[in-house]
Amino acid sequence: MQPSDVKALLESRIDDCQFHIQGEGCNFQVVAISEAFAGLSPVKRQQLIYSALSDEIASGALHAISIKTYTPDQWETAPENVGV
Repeated sequence: MQPSDVKALLESRIDDCQFHIQGEGCNFQVVAISEAFAGLSPVKRQQLIYSALSDEIASGALHAISIKTYTPDQWETAPENVGV
């Protein structure tokens, strides 16, 4: 899979969320920004992303996924937001 494939899958399965994807093969880093994360615990935020990719994880198409989630306000000051 390519980062664009992972991004397309997530965008088709999670509404109103912006994604930045890096990686290759079956190992990816996902940064997700959405107002939907407001009020959710870090675990609930990650579960939302994992559930959107559950079929690909189960099939082995995706193996290692690192997830970071932010609300739009949090994203403004996030270290990952430099140069994106």
